[in-house]
Amino acid sequence: MPTAKRFPTAQLINVNERFFLLDCGEGTQMQLRKFRIRFGKINHIFISHLHGDHVFGLFGLISSFSLLGRKNSLHIYGPPGIKNILLGHLQMFSMELVFTLDIHELAPKRHQQVFEDKSLTIFAFPLKHRITTMGYIFLEKDAELNIKKEAISKYNLSLASITKIKNGSDYLTPDGIQVPNSELTKPPYKQRKYVYCTDTRPLKKINELAKNADILYHEATFLDRDKYLARDTGHSTTVQAATAAKEAGVGRLIIGHFSARYKDQVQHLKEAREIFSETVIAEDGVTFSIEKMRAPEVKN
Repeated sequence: MPTAKRFPTAQLINVNERFFLLDCGEGTQMQLRKFRIRFGKINHIFISHLHGDHVFGLFGLISSFSLLGRKNSLHIYGPPGIKNILLGHLQMFSMELVFTLDIHELAPKRHQQVFEDKSLTIFAFPLKHRITTMGYIFLEKDAELNIKKEAISKYNLSLASITKIKNGSDYLTPDGIQVPNSELTKPPYKQRKYVYCTDTRPLKKINELAKNADILYHEATFLDRDKYLARDTGHSTTVQAATAAKEAGVGRLIIGHFSARYKDQVQHLKEAREIFSETVIAEDGVTFSIEKMRAPEVKN
């Protein structure tokens, strides 16, 4: 439930200044204003499931988009049933939108690609909750090799040659000397990966899909002492979230979606860090960055 200090679930993902909204709990548009996020930058919204704490903010946000004169299409992705809910709401309140609403209902039981552009692919996969629930993977595409500036001037490389070298080719000089690609390029940046797992029981599949992710967000609704409640309500504990992060070999674990029965998250953090030290708490307004890092050079 919302508290005096914490709103329900919503995350904003910034990929090279392209903004994606993950879930849209009550008060999301207020938080977007508070943190000075331009509404017009959000063109894709991904809903995990149709429980109110993940979707109640969507109706007001869509209304505000229209009142603000939005022109761009808005794409909404979610489990079966989301189309009926949204279209029924628009009809009930006689809302005529000034923009196109594209609703994408996802296959509920399979791992699937749901979005792709030149730099990013987004996948959805099933979680295990009381109702159909989807997790999401944001995976950066493989980058090209980076050509060394000194190589361009040394060999007076043409644009066509540079393109071939970036794609992995060696270079043949006018004198017939073959220059290995490794002497002409630097390793590309490593693919960055973010995995979002909200309401779910522990799943071995998560450990596989989150393998080597830079950041894993995994719900930790309950402390370990309340694991029976987690089991009965289709949620996870701190220990279960931390174990998933450890087994997946992720860089960092963010835990959130805390039950309102706990006055603070001191014990949540303590329990999780005993298993996975790189654990942090999801707090309203906190930003986490995945920096670009070069892949290690391969020595022949």
